[in-house]
Amino acid sequence: MKRLAENLAMAFAGQDGDNLRVVDLPTGKLTVSARAGAYPLDALVGFAARANAKRGFLFVSKVLGKHWPVRPSAMRGLHQSLARDLPLDLPGPVLFIAMAETAVGLGQGVFEAWLDEDADREALFLHTTRYRVGGGPLIEFEEAHSHAPRQFLHMPDDPALAAKFAQARSIVLVDDEASTGNTFVNLAAACRAVAPAIEHVHLVTITNFMGEQGTSQLLGRFGVPVTHSAALEGAFAFEAGQLDTGAAPAQRYDASADRGASAAFGRLAVDHALALPPALAAGLLDQVQLGQRVLVLGTGEFMHPAYLLGRALEEMGADVVVQSTTRSPILVWGAVASAVTFPDNYGEGVANFIYNVAPGQYDHVLVCHETPPTAALHELAGKLGARLFHFKSEKLVEEIPVR
Repeated sequence: MKRLAENLAMAFAGQDGDNLRVVDLPTGKLTVSARAGAYPLDALVGFAARANAKRGFLFVSKVLGKHWPVRPSAMRGLHQSLARDLPLDLPGPVLFIAMAETAVGLGQGVFEAWLDEDADREALFLHTTRYRVGGGPLIEFEEAHSHAPRQFLHMPDDPALAAKFAQARSIVLVDDEASTGNTFVNLAAACRAVAPAIEHVHLVTITNFMGEQGTSQLLGRFGVPVTHSAALEGAFAFEAGQLDTGAAPAQRYDASADRGASAAFGRLAVDHALALPPALAAGLLDQVQLGQRVLVLGTGEFMHPAYLLGRALEEMGADVVVQSTTRSPILVWGAVASAVTFPDNYGEGVANFIYNVAPGQYDHVLVCHETPPTAALHELAGKLGARLFHFKSEKLVEEIPVR
């Protein structure tokens, strides 16, 4: 690993210093190289250390809206850029699948930006999940390097959407980064067992750090033609240090348990762009004074509606950023300046976090959630001085009084 890091540094020495980083983390040394492109390295990612023995580093995306606050307009620009890079001749129906937890909002944003070009395109969006919704059939697979590796992909329960899934001829798999690609391979194989007509796979990521050789090897593992696109291409090497960060929090798995997650926003498939109640953003904007800062906060896998609300507020003139809570344990260091911990609102019994948000930092904090208003959400609202908005469906959003 040390030799690989040295080779990376030598390969890029003197070529583009803005796209080469050697980062001494508390958990080890990370070397990252990137090709010059439309997005400079520092515009897309920062670096952090994870409390995870499998993987002690984290690329903190500055455009994803997860661990770092992002303006909705910047997120939308990325969605449009990635959608434009999709092959023009993808055979339909096209199945878009976003990877939980981190890339749920990214994938739905790319799907909707792709539909913006032609609303009549035959396509379907789903996202993987760590939660059970209903009692229908699902695909189970693993994301090996994750702190919570077990994931599910639910089959659509609507007969028309289920038929579209079964007839899919292309898959677009979306994640925030690619470092090995193993999860893509596992999921694509599982989907092809359900949809045997699939003849093309396209991979979409913000960053592809597999390097040229790793990318080439990955593309040969799917059994069908594969293309890929990313906002930034590069490679990395990590030399683990001696710091003992402790074991990652225990994850609870119960395939029969329904954790209160919603089926309305992508777990059981959608074939259209989501739309929030028109009066929601306008009513909230009336309560924001000139110069006040607004944070719209998604919860866990429930990210895209928070982005849509933030985008609507920004388009009306508000100073707004978007991000989300997470169950991923990250050390406070580097691109993670602060952490707020609160109980899991999905009832899994593990700690959840919001990073880079300090109490009192924003004038308005709007927490968007799909689960019932549990004590965990009230605790989060109390810590951040936030308001709670329960998204029961696309058309019904209810503000929950904060006690």
